[in-house]
Order: sequence, then C-alpha cells, then structure tokens
Amino acid sequence: MDWNGSTGFRSLKEPKSAADTGFISNLNPVSIAWSSEKEYAMFSPKPKKKTMTSAYLKYFETAPDGKSRRCKFCGQTYSIATATGNLGRHLGTRHPGYENNGESVPITAPQPSSALLKKNLSENKPTKLDLDQLNWLLIKWLTSSSLPPAILEETWLLNSFRFANPSVHIWSSQKFQGVLREIYRSMKGDIKTTLNQLTSKVAIALDFWTSYEQIYYMSITCQWIDDNWAFQKVILDICRIPYPCGDAEIYHALVEVLKLCNIDDRILACTHDNSQNAMQACHKLKEDMDRREVGPFWYIPCAARTLNMIIEDGLRFTKPMISKVRELVIEMNASSVIMEDFIQLTAAYQEGIWKFPLDVSAHWNGHYQMLDIIHKASQSIDSLIRKHNDTLGSKMLLSSAERNVVNIMHAYLEPFYKTTNDLSASKAPTVGLVLFFMDHISEMISASKDSCHYPDWLKNSAEEMAIKCSNYHDEVFNIFTFMTAVLDPRIKGELIPESLNAETNLKEARSHFLRNYCTGNFSSMSNVYGPGDGEEGASVSFAEEIARKKRKATVSVATDELTQYLSEPPAPIPTDVLEWWKVNSARYPRLSLMARDFLSVQATSVPPEELFCSKGGEIDRQRFGLSCSTAQALLCVKSWVEAGFKLKYESSEIECERLMELVAEAAGQHSKSSLDKKQK
Repeated sequence: MDWNGSTGFRSLKEPKSAADTGFISNLNPVSIAWSSEKEYAMFSPKPKKKTMTSAYLKYFETAPDGKSRRCKFCGQTYSIATATGNLGRHLGTRHPGYENNGESVPITAPQPSSALLKKNLSENKPTKLDLDQLNWLLIKWLTSSSLPPAILEETWLLNSFRFANPSVHIWSSQKFQGVLREIYRSMKGDIKTTLNQLTSKVAIALDFWTSYEQIYYMSITCQWIDDNWAFQKVILDICRIPYPCGDAEIYHALVEVLKLCNIDDRILACTHDNSQNAMQACHKLKEDMDRREVGPFWYIPCAARTLNMIIEDGLRFTKPMISKVRELVIEMNASSVIMEDFIQLTAAYQEGIWKFPLDVSAHWNGHYQMLDIIHKASQSIDSLIRKHNDTLGSKMLLSSAERNVVNIMHAYLEPFYKTTNDLSASKAPTVGLVLFFMDHISEMISASKDSCHYPDWLKNSAEEMAIKCSNYHDEVFNIFTFMTAVLDPRIKGELIPESLNAETNLKEARSHFLRNYCTGNFSSMSNVYGPGDGEEGASVSFAEEIARKKRKATVSVATDELTQYLSEPPAPIPTDVLEWWKVNSARYPRLSLMARDFLSVQATSVPPEELFCSKGGEIDRQRFGLSCSTAQALLCVKSWVEAGFKLKYESSEIECERLMELVAEAAGQHSKSSLDKKQK
C-alpha cells in the first residue's frame, strides 16, 4: 500500500503533453503490416546494415539455462545458436531507433509504443501495427474482467493466437503481473491527488471476502460528491487482513490506508458489512477521530445486507418448494423445446410473458422468480410437466398444500421484491430513502406477527424478521442519520421514521448547520429565486413581483436556509436528489455544502444488485479465484478505470481505444488492397 507513486494528476479529458511521452520518444511505432491472405509473413522495412554485429548482444539477455536469448525490449526469445545477424534484423524490424537509446535498455516490462498514444496519422501513409501491442489489449481485458493473468497461459488459448498470426508473442503470466503492479502504482498517484483536491467531506464503505488461498481481504471504497453534483466512487485499496483477522487487524489496515491517502481527517462516515469485527474497528476509528477533534464521524450497518438476512428468515419455510421449482426451471432454460412449449402454454392460458433465460440463481431475485412462476403460471407448469414427464418427472409437481404456501409467501414477500428492485435501480441509495423503505418493511412485519390472516409458520418467521429490523434501527438511528435523511429533498421531515423524527434531533441538526456551515448572519431568503424563476431573462416583470408577494404571504417567514428548506413540501420520490441540489444550490448556498457532505454517505456497503441479483455470484466467483499476487492490482485498477481515470503505465496513457482504431484502419486498407489486386 505504497502511495508514493506519480501524483501528476491530469484532467481526465486533457490531452497528454510531449513531456508525458518522453520515455518512449525513441521508440517509434513498429511498421508491421497485416499478413497476406496466402501467408503469414509480416512485411516490414529492411533493417539498416551494421558493421559490428556483436553490438546487438547487449540488447538481449541470456536465459538461466543458457539455451536462449531474450530481447530486453519485447521479451522475444531466440535460440542461443541464432546468428547475431538475425538478432540485428529483429531489432531493426521490431524496435527501430534502438541504437539511439545507448545503454538505456528496459529491464522489466516493455513500454507501450507510441501507437497507443493519441496521434494524428498522415492519411497518405499506410497504417502499420505492432503485434506486440496485443499484450496491452490483454491487460485491458484482464482488468475489466478481473481475470488472473495465469489464464493467458492456457495452451489452446495460446494456440488460437498463434493460429491467427504466428508472429504474435504473448507475455508470460509473471510479466503480466509485473505490468499490472506498475499500472497500479502509476494510477494510485492520480487517485491520491484527486482526493487531496476535494473540498468536501468523504464517506467510506467496507467489504470483506476470503479467496481460494484462504486469504481474508478488505476493500475500502471512498465516496464523495464532486463540484458538479455527481456521485463519485473509487476503491482506495484492497488490503490483506492478517490472522486472526479480528477488529484490531481491520482497524490498523484501515487507518494505514486513510493516512496514506491523506483523508484520515476528512472521513464523515463509514458503512460496514454488519460483522462484529468491522463494527468494532469502526468504533475504534471513531474514538481516534474524537480524540483528535477532527469533526463528527459515525458508522452504520449495510441496509442491503440487513434486508437480505430478513428475507432469508422469511424464505426458510418455503426453501424446499423453491428448490423443486428451480429444478424445473433449470430444465426449461436448457431445452429450447421445453422453453418454446412453456411460452405457447402461457400464451394460451394468458399467464403472462416470460423472458428467458429465467433467473435460477440462489440470490433473492432468483428465489422470488421461482415463487412468481408458480403463482402466475401454475396451469402452464402442470401442462408442461405432463407433456414432458419423461424429462421433467412427476417429482417436480407441487402438492396443493405446497402451492398454497407458495401463494401466501408470494403475496407476503411482494413488497420486499419491489423494495429491493427500487434500491437496485437507484443510482445512489441515500440514507433517507433506505430508512423510508426499512420503516415500511418494519411496519409490515409488525402487523403480520399479530394478524389472524397468516398461518403460525409465517408468524414465527415474522418474529425473527422483526428482531433483525429492530437491531438495525438501534444501530442506525442517531442524529447524523437524521441529518442525512432530512437533507434528502424527497424525505425531509415528513417521511422520516417517527422514532427518529424527534424535535431534539431537529434542534441538534440546526445547531450543527450553524456551527459548521455558516460564517455570518443569514441573508433574507425572500430575494432568492426558485429553480424556475427568471428563466426568460434577468429582468423581473411586474407580474412576477406580484406573484412573489403572494407566495411570501402564504409561506412562513424564513429565518435561515434550513427553515426555508424544511418549510417547502418534499420533492417526488422519483426525483434525482443530486440534480435537485445542483439546481437549488443557489437558493441554499450554505445548506447545499452540508448536503454535499452528508449525501455522500450511502446506506449500503456494496451496490444492492450485488446482493439481490445473480451479478453478485459472478463477482464472488471472480474475487474467490484471484491470487494474492494480482487481487489488489486487478480490482483497484478496474474500479479506477470505471470511475473515469485513464489506464496508465508509468507516465504514459495506454490508449487501447486508439489502438483499435488503428486496427480498423489497417483492416480497411488491407481489404482495399486485396480488392485492387483482384481487379488487376
């Protein structure tokens, strides 16, 4: 976790300067044309003749076994018996200008050639490609897919590359690991610089998992709202938590990352994964920040994980029935004949339109899909099983009692399904919105415990569900979550849970606002325009003046921005919260600063869809399969690129998109050349 990398931050849209590409100034793009249709030979300029052939040897290193030589520029290997003239031809073909580098020969991974950088190519020159740059495209693939470099050593994958072109040389997995580590070091300097330039508070979220090597990892994600009111999120680092992996080890790893990022005094809140060790580590961090008097800090459990555990309690009685249905649906997904029959049957019985493949994952959405198909398409299912009895078997038929249980649970869990869908679709699930949903879930569970309309087995499940709801509220309800919820314009004071919406909390929120975000007396709010005022020009019409006086007469006198903000009705639930504040920040210049800080705190430690949908299973499998040598670099670089940072190797930008443009140009020129030859 060394953060002493490059800190020369550039705007994400700013073109690279000549200084940034100085390290490859003597490595011109290698002129390699596409192979012809009849042979794989690559056409290239003839190398310049040399008088001292032994001078080539300094650009190659001898393998430990003494049987081969390896090019220090690209890693190409040759037999030790290869004539030095062949080595010279390799240098002239693959690395023109190598002689101008003197003794400056790369020792580790080759640098990306200037073909990867943004350059304007002359239209009258044929496009040439360096096949070695395929390795940089593979780097892009590995990072975007979180795949281990060892996958590139699979024999038939390498054979496929050689079939496409025998001249292609794929780096070893060790070299890929070295390049990935350098990319990680190069990019994290930009991350640190970006964080140091922020003027707002930030929030963090913690997630944990164990790999196939039984290594316990913690990811630390940083969240903030930028000057343009856009939500930003990047992984700060992936840390190995040493044995015994307790709260002390988590705390020390967390503090080390925060200090290296220079944000240890600007953390407003942390959302953890609900584990006791993580909660205790956050408590120690709070004690440390309170002791240093660096501002308020609080921590909350992940609402999505809590909701997932509540749903699991509700599903416990119906799991055997869900498993039966899942077997049937797996067969349907696998057989086009059964699938087509089911589609025809549902159309005939008017039992809905179903999109294949159906979700059969062991996540919540997959469980509900099984309940849904029995509840809505029972006649089609019965007919399908009878028609394909030899394949499906009668064991998949549910008894009438089992169907009744499924129908009861489908109706009971439908609000949960709608809630999780809304959370998954939300760009940034704010604390206020999640508290609103969780309060509704809690009320519904409480009502079902004492209802005479539900069977005893469901009431027993509701008891366990209610305990988890109560524990969540005990941990999350505090003055800071109240302030965060109030600053959500859709929630304000009207939709906050009653037990949290106390007058003392409002007084404390006002005190915090005055103490931390106000530097002088409040100006009168009567002269501040609303979001739709003044759209037709700076001048105010006489009619508008009259309208403002009437509006002022119907609204209580605003003594400060917070009072004015709370006096207005909440925005509709579909409102984009950050866009609302972007539009209204001129009306509430001080309060918007507070909102920008507090709304960066998210109610979930991971995106909700990773817990409720099949996507979560894919991420779990990817992380489980990563070795300790590549997990940190792959996962961090993927997060940084997704956040808009450029893929960099040392000080050079790796322009994979530009390289693909060159491929398209070369392919077009090759097609045109082939057509011209046929016409002749």
